[in-house]
Parts: sequence; structure tokens; C-alpha cells
Amino acid sequence: MLLMRIGAPGAEKPVVRVDEGHYVDVSDLTADFDERFFGTGGLARLAEPVAERVATGDVLPFGDVRIGAPIARPHQILCIGLNYSDHAAETGAAVPSEPILFTKSPNTLIGPNDDVRIPRNSVKTDWEVELGIVIGSRTSYLDSVEQARDAIAGYVLVNDVSEREFQQERGGQWSKGKSAETFNPAGPWLATTDEIPDVRDLDMFLDVSGVRRQTGNTKTMIFDPYFIVHYLSQFLVLEPGDLINTGTPPGVGLGLKPPVYLKPGDVMELGIARLGTARQNVVGPR
Repeated sequence: MLLMRIGAPGAEKPVVRVDEGHYVDVSDLTADFDERFFGTGGLARLAEPVAERVATGDVLPFGDVRIGAPIARPHQILCIGLNYSDHAAETGAAVPSEPILFTKSPNTLIGPNDDVRIPRNSVKTDWEVELGIVIGSRTSYLDSVEQARDAIAGYVLVNDVSEREFQQERGGQWSKGKSAETFNPAGPWLATTDEIPDVRDLDMFLDVSGVRRQTGNTKTMIFDPYFIVHYLSQFLVLEPGDLINTGTPPGVGLGLKPPVYLKPGDVMELGIARLGTARQNVVGPR
């Protein structure tokens, strides 16, 4: 299934995408795609009624409705840094021997086509197309990498927007360069695991104002999604609906020579195979 949330910010309703133009409303079956939904077997409960509604033609057109993030605000957003060897090289960093973990504020989550706002006093706001993992069950101390497959609800396209000066030049951890408002566009949909034949072979791209900046494939990840979930489960409890951003391929603004950063008026367009595309206008500080 392809899970989506549509409607005004703060008033989104859960739906299931049928095709490019139509969806099935499931707001009578679940209040939202949130921790309770994923943690109580919501995906399994949806399968039969959604199939019945599609078969009977009980579908609706998207029209010009706003698309929100495909999951409600999660308990946590966890991020893996330098997870593509060629991206590590472009930043001048060593390839990590273990996943680099940092956190991102959950209130950074916005819809796939919402505006991205440059923070006050920012001169180095950057882009990062990434594969996001959504956790499907409460998980800790997994015994094997193989068990991690069962802990994953699905995958989502994300943009791990980053302020490089705040991240690298202002001391402390990376989180303050990652957690400004609007810094985690996600969607348009969450694809359940059965929709993705091989999550380790998905093409990715990101353009800025019509210029291709990032081209990559998840097969060049240092640590794949199953390893990441197993690894993180050894250190913390993963809750249903948690989001994990898994790193970005090369082509970020920081790695260009000279570096290039976002400015008001720029447009980011990005996509991952089977996970759709997104388009975000860049606007100035409040």
C-alpha cells in the first residue's frame, strides 16, 4: 500500500493512494498514520477494506488538495550521517566504521511540497535527498539483521535539509544544524515494504532550480536499512512510527567547488524510485 495524508496543515486525513489521480479515504478506519496505528497492526487491518473499496470503485480524485507528510509527527527522527562512501569523500570525511547517529527535531516534519524556510542568520542552508525508514513495531535489541525486516513498516522520500555553519562551525553536535523549522520535508507517500522489491537498489536525484545536483542509488550505502535498524536497536528503543533518515549520496552544496547554498527563490525537486517526487520552494527567514 501507499499511505498518504492530505489536507491543510494540522488537519490532514489518512488515505491510501490508488493511482496518480485517485485515493481511498480510510479516515473512518484509523484516525491517523501514527504510533498507535503502526503499533497495533494497522497496516494489516487496512488491507482488506482498502481492496474492497477499490474493487467497488469507492475512490476519490486528489484534485488540488495539499499533500502532507505521510506519517503524523513521530516520537523521534533519527539520522545516519556519511552513509554513502562517495558523499563522505566529497566532504573530506573518513568512511565511518559504524553508523554515525544524530537526531532531528520531530517538529521539522512537513509535507513534500511545502515551503522550506531558511533560518535567521543562515548563509549555508543545504539540501540532502534521502531514503527514510518508518518503524512498524516497538523494537529493541534485535538478535539479527534479518529480524530488522519485520520491524520496518515502509519507506519514504525525505529531504534532510541542513544548515552547515550551525552544524559544523558552531560547536557541539550536528542537531542544531538539522532542526530548524521545515527542515524535514517527507513524502508524498509511505510505501509499505511489499511495494519495494529491493530497497538496496533505488535510484535517487535532487535538482536545485533546474540544475541536477544529486544523482545516486541506495546500493552505494555503506550501511543498508536492515543493518541500520538492527544497529540502532542495540542502543535505544525504536517506537512505531519513528522515522530514520539514512544518509545522502554526493552532490550536496557543501561538497561543490566552490560550495553552493540555498537562497530564497530556489526550488528543490527530488525523487526516489517507487517513492515518488517532491518539490519545495525555498523562502526567506521569518
